[in-house]
Amino acid sequence: MKLYRTKQGFYAEFQEEYFQLPCPDWDTLINRDDLHSYLLTQIAGLVPVLDFESKDLLAPAVSQEVWASGVTYYRSKVARMEESKGAYGGMFYDKVYEAERPELFFKALGYKVVGSGGTVNIRPDSIRNVPEPEWTLYATTSGKIVGYTVGNDMSSKCIECENPLYMSQAKIYDGSAALGPCLYVPAEPMAQNAVISIEVRRSERIVFQGITTLDQLKRTPDELIGWLYRASTFRTGAFLMTGTGLVPSSDFTVEVGDTVAISIDKIGKLTNVVGLAKA
Repeated sequence: MKLYRTKQGFYAEFQEEYFQLPCPDWDTLINRDDLHSYLLTQIAGLVPVLDFESKDLLAPAVSQEVWASGVTYYRSKVARMEESKGAYGGMFYDKVYEAERPELFFKALGYKVVGSGGTVNIRPDSIRNVPEPEWTLYATTSGKIVGYTVGNDMSSKCIECENPLYMSQAKIYDGSAALGPCLYVPAEPMAQNAVISIEVRRSERIVFQGITTLDQLKRTPDELIGWLYRASTFRTGAFLMTGTGLVPSSDFTVEVGDTVAISIDKIGKLTNVVGLAKA
């Protein structure tokens, strides 16, 4: 089951058919521990729509907070240790990879998240910027994971590498987070052997691409959500990006006008054009 938020309303995709849902409020719709079974009851008796492809997609987040995880893949640990050597931050990334407590940080408020087809940004005061493709979890108020989506954690690498204390500025700015194209709501927890891939195009030329599998993730989804929900409450649930295992070389940066496409098995493809945030 896939759930889409669009400018024209909310739609469920089931067995290659699309159904418009009567629910007027997205936050109420998705914040249910029985979301999959609830959606089945909602589409029962509804007539499929034939014009879904004409709808304008929005991010599957409204008032939810979006958080992110760091150094959850070995590739990410190695890259961040290398990048931060000049700022003497390498030891932090080595230790957090092995530590019981994961690195978690705030990324965006739901209303600021970009959907598939929208524009993600790079900072005007950053000379090296990368997209980070991430399997993203959605958990309800109770902390139960009921859905998944594709995430893009845009990052200003030169700012982050200058000093680890600058990470919030490197990660949090207008257009720095994208989610979509849907909220994937399976009957059972999603298997971690799914493939995640990224492709960056510049004037129709591929300038970066990569592929890995979710089973390279060091920590389990329940573990990450469990830490996020410690001493914190989320009135409408929360999205959590789980980190990236696809890291470009240190000489790569995205440019304004590039197209970033991130795909995850079962969920779909998140596609965004790169723009420039206001100074």
